[in-house]
Amino acid sequence: MNITEKIEGAANVLIVEGRLDTTTAPALEAKIKSLEGTAKDLILDLATLEYVSSAGLRVLLGAQKYYNSIKGSMVLRNVNKDIMEVLELTGFIDILTIE
Repeated sequence: MNITEKIEGAANVLIVEGRLDTTTAPALEAKIKSLEGTAKDLILDLATLEYVSSAGLRVLLGAQKYYNSIKGSMVLRNVNKDIMEVLELTGFIDILTIE
């Protein structure tokens, strides 16, 4: 997995590429935690994310809870068909904000 960071307006943007699984989820979690307190909004661009496991879903849920708690927002952007299917099957589509 590769994570690229950029700023878009007042939001932190993380472009997540590759596989988000048990091995790589801790790296995304650490990156998200390192951004806490820097902006109230987070955008995760998943255009090139190929796979997400339950460990990856846990990281997404934890990030959503954090941004809700600070009255910010977390948005998943450019979610491809395969990842969207996982989000739908797990019910995460109702929990996460997806553009």
